[in-house]
Amino acid sequence: MIRTAHLFAALIVALPLGAGAAELSLPAGATLRAETVEAAGRYALPIGPWREDGGVETQDISGAITRQAWRIGGTALTSYELLLELRRQIIADGYDIRFECSTQSCGGFDFRYGIEVIGAPEMHVDLGDFHFLAATRPGDAPDHVSLLVSRSPSAGFVQIVQVGALAARPAEPMATTKAEPGAALPAQALTEIGPAMEGIGRFVLADLVFDTGSAELGPGQFSSLEDLADYLKANPRKRVALVGHTDAEGSLAGNLSLSKRRATSVMTRLVDEFGVDAGQLEAEGVGYLAPIASNQTDDGRTINRRVEAILISTD
Repeated sequence: MIRTAHLFAALIVALPLGAGAAELSLPAGATLRAETVEAAGRYALPIGPWREDGGVETQDISGAITRQAWRIGGTALTSYELLLELRRQIIADGYDIRFECSTQSCGGFDFRYGIEVIGAPEMHVDLGDFHFLAATRPGDAPDHVSLLVSRSPSAGFVQIVQVGALAARPAEPMATTKAEPGAALPAQALTEIGPAMEGIGRFVLADLVFDTGSAELGPGQFSSLEDLADYLKANPRKRVALVGHTDAEGSLAGNLSLSKRRATSVMTRLVDEFGVDAGQLEAEGVGYLAPIASNQTDDGRTINRRVEAILISTD
């Protein structure tokens, strides 16, 4: 069984699990989005790619099963970079790699829908960018683990399925330390809105929800807005442009108007409900001219219906 932790350089969040477990570290900024625990259950461990004549080859295993979906906020790590580090840790903990693949070598769409996956939005899988790994640690009672790694434009996603000793729930974060202003900025620091704005000048407000054709922001507090409001209040000299984006349905003129109205809706929410100074904000829209996902799928169009915060201060 694997004990999951957040651990990276200046950002440390420890999440201990079962006693006697191996240790797997995720980058700081990882948050547990979904978890189910079965004291006794069955899991079809994928050990081969999709086959046209018989689906995905699996091994039926049983025992205590923990299924988790993790979101790693920000834009720093590619899905491949995430997988490489987790793979290294798994091998170091005595696991033997049974099977691994990426997107097309897995079988693409067919593989994704032929294996067990926690549903969106807790676990997002980009059908053009995902990686899978299955491993077993030998012993009288072998432990098994599978990893499914993908990402959206603003976050990485990792699904971990463990079969072995029953794991406890993650503890609350034990410690968090932010990099000092002006210090070298590790890529993983971009998982927080402040370092992301200062480091690359933009942050996707990825948890906002817009329906096709609608400029109305759905109900809810939205953690990205709370984070942006806190950042602006702590930095009253900073100014941010809220830039709206749409999917590709409809005309360019209509989408330009819609995207600006989406940005204006977000600006209004920040001012009226979060107390942000309106002088620190402006709202713009670029329609469908800057997609970050394919407009050929429902998931891609949902991702493209977004608002980004762009830092426009120069001091």
